[in-house]
Amino acid sequence: MKTPPRPLRAISAEATSEYQMLAGRDSPSQEMLRVLRISREFVRGFRALHHIGPCITFFGASRFGDDHPYYEPSRHLAQRVAELGFNIITGGGPGLMEAANRGAREGGTMSIGATIDIGDEPPNQFVDRRIKFHYFFARKVILVKYSYGFVMLPGGMGTLDELFEAVTLIQTGRLSDFPIILYGREYWQGLVDWLREVPLAKGAFTEAQLDRIRMTDDDDEVVDRLALLARQLHVEPAAR
Repeated sequence: MKTPPRPLRAISAEATSEYQMLAGRDSPSQEMLRVLRISREFVRGFRALHHIGPCITFFGASRFGDDHPYYEPSRHLAQRVAELGFNIITGGGPGLMEAANRGAREGGTMSIGATIDIGDEPPNQFVDRRIKFHYFFARKVILVKYSYGFVMLPGGMGTLDELFEAVTLIQTGRLSDFPIILYGREYWQGLVDWLREVPLAKGAFTEAQLDRIRMTDDDDEVVDRLALLARQLHVEPAAR
């Protein structure tokens, strides 16, 4: 006697979760249903952003709230980048993601949040267009696919993951050589020093590859670099 199928269990959020996917081998039918859920997330992201103009993605910490010293500088920088005509994408969460979404709205372009269903990380109130994700890797594809530059605000493990993901995609020829900017010299200097003194010194990558990462405290430097990109892409300044 064959065991009857359990379709409600098979298509449930728990059964097709990223946790279950990474827990090891599952039945072929269960894996296929999981692929369908993953595909749905990609389709949702592509449809949401396909017809909008060029974007800049801001990555940053969820734990640095509006009373943190990095919040207002991040908000102001995002506003200036938005005024160039770029839409702003973030992970849509609190902290410095909120600061960037808030700056985008104040700068007059679309404020986009690609949110992830982490229980203690609600979306912020300054997102104009939200795209919901369960799978981290699907979310990262969307954060990169529609972006022409990356501003790395101070952040934690997630921000570091996103930084090195972007650098690796460029290094391996999977992504154009778009700007990658570390904003906040005091925060990022130790990391850049370590990259130079340890892996670079041991030949893990080249000086040219490390130089793809620009570090600055200067808003004007960031805006000037992205303004050149805006002219190359024929991006019109935001209407105020």
